[in-house]
Amino acid sequence: MAYWAIATRKGQSPPMKITPVLNPNQREFLEDELLYREKLEILAENNTISTDLFVRKFEDIDDPVLLDKHDSFYHTTKSLLVLFQIMGVMPIHRNPQKPGMPRTGYSWTSKQVFWAVCVFSMQTTIVVMVLRERVNTFLNDSDRRFDEAIYNVIFISLLFTNFLLPVASWRHGPQVAIFKNMWTNYQLKFLKVTGSPIVFPNLYPLTWSLCFFSWGVSIAINLSQYYLQPDFKLWYTFAYYPIIAMLNGFCSLWYINCTAFGTASRALSASLELTLMSDKPAKKLTEYRHLWVDLSHMMQQLGRAYSNMYGMYCLVVFFTTIIATYGSLSEIMDHGATYKEVGLFVIVFYCMSLLYIICNEAHYATQSVGLDFQTKLLNVDLTAVDSATQKEVEMFLMAITKNPPIMNLDGYANINRELITSNISFMATYLVVLLQFKITEQRNYSLKQSRPELLA
Repeated sequence: MAYWAIATRKGQSPPMKITPVLNPNQREFLEDELLYREKLEILAENNTISTDLFVRKFEDIDDPVLLDKHDSFYHTTKSLLVLFQIMGVMPIHRNPQKPGMPRTGYSWTSKQVFWAVCVFSMQTTIVVMVLRERVNTFLNDSDRRFDEAIYNVIFISLLFTNFLLPVASWRHGPQVAIFKNMWTNYQLKFLKVTGSPIVFPNLYPLTWSLCFFSWGVSIAINLSQYYLQPDFKLWYTFAYYPIIAMLNGFCSLWYINCTAFGTASRALSASLELTLMSDKPAKKLTEYRHLWVDLSHMMQQLGRAYSNMYGMYCLVVFFTTIIATYGSLSEIMDHGATYKEVGLFVIVFYCMSLLYIICNEAHYATQSVGLDFQTKLLNVDLTAVDSATQKEVEMFLMAITKNPPIMNLDGYANINRELITSNISFMATYLVVLLQFKITEQRNYSLKQSRPELLA
């Protein structure tokens, strides 16, 4: 700096100032901050609107009675929550109506957790008994067929999901409670901003239907395996009923939440259209932008709250589908198609259906909250609105870009349609490799059988 000043006094050209080197994220953040300040200064100079318009206002603590009254999502989906509590899958609870206390909570000393531990202990006892007998049968049976070995591998692996329940589900109980409270607070905030509540049509009967459907599918799958597998005893099914029902329940939970996200997004979009038709809607657009950001954060919190559970979910589906497909194709190549292979195809169809439902619903929810909302804002005629509204629409679009409504399992994977295609490609790769080994084994066996005949 001193050299620059001396060189200037002597009439010499000063050296160029050294600019700091920024990485792409820092440069983007700096540009956004400068643009944000520039917009506020322009609005302040023109006296068009107050500069505190774009700042989120401090939120007062809402009355718990009002929160309960307008918590339509909780009341319509309560049946699935109670089912999870009875099964000991997710022991969250509803707190008393006290100011400053979240409506949904999780505590390791609550009676819900105590009940979950009791259910888990009884279920684990049955699982251990079935697991021990199946392992002993698998190891001691010298005349077992290949398809029977495949069945044992699949159903033994399913039993291990029971032991992961405390780690994958209970440990994330506080995050699940945060997600539930976000829904509770969001609905009252939506009512205050738009003047109308979020209505979830048909969600109440749908939730009840999915509760019964989850257990119905579990019973049907286990009984089908009992009739299709000679070594699958009837009392084995009591270990698999709650496990399959839990997988179905989590699929139902994901479907319900994605449906609710789409409903909330459409309701917000309809209110936004009415607001844009009014005179100088900039102030209202700011509140809508905050509502949209909260909705996007809720979608991200869903993946964070159930990250371990759905991560295990995807691994079970991936492993089971590969083993079942390989086992069925191998048996068809060796002995032709039989009724036992039908059981394996039932398992493949069931696993792929679960994966498709989860990924497809996540895709529709992301599209409804993100792309559809962004398209609606891009179609706004900026020449027909005032300058403050123009700036707010630009900031709304920037908020959508900076807060994409992505369902991410806490960094493990993004839940969307790409997950289906990537899983299918991986499965196809593994199946090709396994079938190549199978064909090579058959060819070597045929050569060994033909050599004695040639020598004779």
